[in-house]
Amino acid sequence: MTSEPGSFAQHTILERKPSIIRQVIEDNDYPQEIVRDLQAFREEIATGFMQPLSEDRSDVAPWNAALAQQPGQTWQDAVWFFAETFFYRRLLEAVRYFQPGPWEAQDPFAKQKRAHDRVAVSQLASSWGRLADAEPEMTFEVLLHSCLWGNRADLSYQAVLSRSRGGLAASEERRHLLIDHTDTARYLLACGLRRVAFVNDNSGMELLCDLALADFLLVQERAQEVVFHLKDHPLFVSDAMDQDVLALIGLLQADGDDAMAALSTRLGEHLAASRLLLKDDSPGEDRPQGFWTSCHPFPDLPRRLLRELRAAELVILKGDANYRRLLSDRHWPHTVRLEDAARYFPAPFLTLRTLKSELMVGLLPGQAEALATEDPDWLINGKRGIIQFVAGRVAEQGM
Repeated sequence: MTSEPGSFAQHTILERKPSIIRQVIEDNDYPQEIVRDLQAFREEIATGFMQPLSEDRSDVAPWNAALAQQPGQTWQDAVWFFAETFFYRRLLEAVRYFQPGPWEAQDPFAKQKRAHDRVAVSQLASSWGRLADAEPEMTFEVLLHSCLWGNRADLSYQAVLSRSRGGLAASEERRHLLIDHTDTARYLLACGLRRVAFVNDNSGMELLCDLALADFLLVQERAQEVVFHLKDHPLFVSDAMDQDVLALIGLLQADGDDAMAALSTRLGEHLAASRLLLKDDSPGEDRPQGFWTSCHPFPDLPRRLLRELRAAELVILKGDANYRRLLSDRHWPHTVRLEDAARYFPAPFLTLRTLKSELMVGLLPGQAEALATEDPDWLINGKRGIIQFVAGRVAEQGM
């Protein structure tokens, strides 16, 4: 809850969200009426009740219905995950993202994303050479760990972003893994899978590492098909959309580095051959809103996505927000097994997450207490991570 005194959830609403609004105003040449709406929105967060959406779009009714179920209906007394996702939906209404006109489909975070993309491509190019002569198993490990630590580069969380060093993951980072199932993931993928699905998180360095890993899996025939599940509109500042994938591939081609250009060409070929698929679950005739940009946790996955994920032999869940949705963003005891808490999930999954919220399961007795003594901010500062495999219902039931 955002009302929990001294919690990261409370800090997010009181400090981080108003800061994001200020950055959006600074980064975009909005007319005065949009600036006024954004400023009024910032004041509402500080002092008032959550106001419903009012524009004409299919997702307005489900969002407002979810708002009506909030216990306090103020920004400082709400379910944290709802408050965060509703914040971005309200912000998009304020900037006329869904309304016909000059600002329709204009990502308010594009300036930050593209700047971060350019840095990410440069950093990857400077690190890529060290993989040129590496054995495939070493390449896999480096790319997998880079997909994890790239999650630090979250544009909505500047304190963690400043810690991110970018490039390919350094080997010394492994000591910061609280759970490390790298060898299990290596063995599973070495067998060759028909479909691997990513539920992606951030654009920039994290997405670039996702693309590099997807390319490796396809070239090495460890997967016949890779699916990226992306957002259908901007969320959490840096969450990846289809256009962010295409923008990154274009930057790789334009970077001037031969290895980056070759990676770009291969990714384009994977897309053309439908070996790399981009899906966003955008609203359609059968659904008023996309699930990935909704406020719902993973136990509420709709049947269409249950079928989609069940078709994958491995689902790679990226980032902190997906981990929170996996556990319904609840205060679980730290020693609860993830296998038990997420028993509903329809497929084997691997979660790659740096810790940026007060939520963690799967630890040994006493481990959380020791971590808290060593580092009081261990749950939220992004220093630690997990690479955790769960066999899931399909494997457990022999389906």
